[in-house]
Amino acid sequence: MGYRNLQECVRDLERHGQLIRLKCEVSANLEAAEIHRRVCERGGPAILFENVAGCRFPMVSNLFGTIERARFIFRDALKGVETLVQLKKDPTWLLKHPGHIPGALRTLISMRCATRSSGPVMECRTTLQELPQLKCWPKDGGAFVTLPEVYSEHPDRPGYIHSNLGMYRVQISGNQYQPNKEVGLHYQIHRSIGFHHAAAIARGQPLRVNILVGGPPSMAVAAVMPLPDGIPEVAFAGALSRHAMRMVRQGANPMICAEADFCISGTIDPDRRLPEGPFGDHLGYYSLTHDFPVVNVDAVYHRKDAIWPFTVVGRPPQEDTIFGALIHDLTGPAIPAVLPGVHAVHAVDAAGVHPLLLAIGSERYVPYASERQPQELLTNANAILGQGQLSLAKYLLIVAKEDNPKLDIHDIGEFLQHLLQRVDWTRDLHFQTRTTMDTLDYTGSGLNAGSKLVIAAAGNAKRTLATNISSDLKLPGGFSKPHICMPGIMAIQGPKHNGKPYEDDGQVERFCRELSEANTSTLNGWPLIVVVDDSEFCAKTLNNFLWMTFTRSNPASDIYGVHSFTEAKHWGCRSSLVIDARVKPHMAPPLETDLEITQRVDKLAAPGGPLHGLI
Repeated sequence: MGYRNLQECVRDLERHGQLIRLKCEVSANLEAAEIHRRVCERGGPAILFENVAGCRFPMVSNLFGTIERARFIFRDALKGVETLVQLKKDPTWLLKHPGHIPGALRTLISMRCATRSSGPVMECRTTLQELPQLKCWPKDGGAFVTLPEVYSEHPDRPGYIHSNLGMYRVQISGNQYQPNKEVGLHYQIHRSIGFHHAAAIARGQPLRVNILVGGPPSMAVAAVMPLPDGIPEVAFAGALSRHAMRMVRQGANPMICAEADFCISGTIDPDRRLPEGPFGDHLGYYSLTHDFPVVNVDAVYHRKDAIWPFTVVGRPPQEDTIFGALIHDLTGPAIPAVLPGVHAVHAVDAAGVHPLLLAIGSERYVPYASERQPQELLTNANAILGQGQLSLAKYLLIVAKEDNPKLDIHDIGEFLQHLLQRVDWTRDLHFQTRTTMDTLDYTGSGLNAGSKLVIAAAGNAKRTLATNISSDLKLPGGFSKPHICMPGIMAIQGPKHNGKPYEDDGQVERFCRELSEANTSTLNGWPLIVVVDDSEFCAKTLNNFLWMTFTRSNPASDIYGVHSFTEAKHWGCRSSLVIDARVKPHMAPPLETDLEITQRVDKLAAPGGPLHGLI
């Protein structure tokens, strides 16, 4: 069924045994987040926190905690949305499948906007300090909205056709914000609200925004959906809920979702920015304090039966992993139409999404060649890095479908082995230096600043990947404890980084130089070596390797090689590629829980406790 509001969704999930009510008092300060993380990790139900300490509003989390529940929530709409995606891929698809025409028409009708003069969200007013003061990690700078839907309209072209709905982090207390008057709005690069904000600044006026919380679950998914230009997120939310979104229009102001649970309405101050953060983020580290836009709050609205939905992000996998899986389900089939020659793209959640992107492309430029090598793949890679948020990828690994048509891009271990068997480190490394990168990634040379690396591999296998470390391997001083992460990949424990922030300490360079001077035959079959602070932890699981390697390295400054060289400004190496994935002084600290909170939740999970059997 398509839900018109959050209340319908909560009741339906409860009827089907997919939501529990937690009646004991729970604090929004760390405790609710700790409960959420543990239930989510176990694949448990959604949780309705009925008794939030010091707050009159209930909270709900883990709505999208499993892919099965996410599909259940949108069960009646997915086929219609998939039809739209098929039409994007092949405009003649409906002519070949006329039985889908009625469903497609209903989906298209639901994408219209149903304008109202008022709605349930306008029934009551409150203040920022009366909202749930959710804090998820001990060093967070204040309370945050973690499932916000920030709605804005283009100042030059008002109306929902040119609107933007995005999930941009909102800090509602702490730091230097005036209580009940100001909130911080953290939006990153490559986000469409930036176009609206720039247009408002050009007009010399503040940008009015409505920060929605709750409402139809489809609004939250639409807010994170990478939609092509010309398709408003509100329209997609209608398609995903099978109902036209009811939107309140009051004068010339941006619309408000009539069925939202809360709405924080205000204007982005054109002249001021204030420190926002820290915030425990989805890479598994804190995003640090930086100046971001300030919203001057005019009003806080809520419906009479309002529920505050929230999620918790941290080292993946978390609930936002499911958002990514659902988005891939919906958009994956359209990739070849949007990116000709590209067959599949996978943003690796375990590596924090943007740090690592895998792709399968075509290699057809020279079909008569006796040996394939990356050519069309490089065209594919440039196209991928020119697409919206895909442009934030730090490492893009791309291989040719022709080498293994059955290669599964979601089998990360198989993909990496396929690439490492074929890659030529003297040829297949393509760097972009001093470029933009994800705002939340602190491995680069500053905020939004870093580098990218495309590794493109094609052709026949060039090597057999090793599965045993030679007893003759002699490591340079200070380096020890080699462990096998997977065939062809070795983790080695290095000395703690002793350099200054943003400076190379020379240790990994020395490591490569000494190995180059020694007998490198012991490295045969090991095309990739990662130097880490804890090699045993790195090699313990594939997810550990992915997280440590790609969230703790910046390609331009942290990639080295045994027998490296530079020719005509091209860098490569003739033996093992080495990635310095140690923690550096300028990096953000990893997320850790609060022991007192952990013990408190342990009691709730003990026999006889309300969470016994769930966590």
